[in-house]
Amino acid sequence: MTALQPTSTPLPSADDSARPAPPAAPAISAKTWIAVIGATLGAFMAVLNIQIVNASLADIQGAIGAGIDDGGWISTSYLIAEIVVIPLSGWLAQVFSIRKYLLTNAVLFLLLSVACAFAQNLPQMIVLRAVQGFTGGVLIPMAFTLIITLLPKAKQPIGLALFALSGHLRAGDRPDHRRLSHRELGLGVHLLRQPGARRASWSACC
Repeated sequence: MTALQPTSTPLPSADDSARPAPPAAPAISAKTWIAVIGATLGAFMAVLNIQIVNASLADIQGAIGAGIDDGGWISTSYLIAEIVVIPLSGWLAQVFSIRKYLLTNAVLFLLLSVACAFAQNLPQMIVLRAVQGFTGGVLIPMAFTLIITLLPKAKQPIGLALFALSGHLRAGDRPDHRRLSHRELGLGVHLLRQPGARRASWSACC
């Protein structure tokens, strides 16, 4: 049998010790974090809308006089519109800029949420929910886009964790469609009031 030759680890040379240390990760301003949290709040608002409507569908059907078989279109119309607009969001954001595209759809989502509270019958609710789906479907991919664009790679896992958390929160009760609209309005106003969502922190991506 042949004896194994011991291996020696080379000692660091003077040239290695003289090399400059790698640059530290750039500091992230508070406005950038506020913009990311605000966009994540918009994604949470869109997910919350789907969950509460599905949980309260029977109450909504009774409020607008819809039948059991027809009430499913309230959720279906929203989901179809959302599925259509999500693949188009990347292209539309390049056309209109992320800032204008996201804020415009957030405002429209809130207005349509209030309009759904005043729907008098099933056809009105289906149309309003379909249009709301076009705006709500924008909030989810745009939140992901802002996390990837604004945050450096070292901080992106934190942003992605916030994004994932927004998709797993569940509603604890079953409010009717008017109370749901009031809740979404409050969350949306908080989203639009975020200073980082409107100012210089967006200049890097918009």
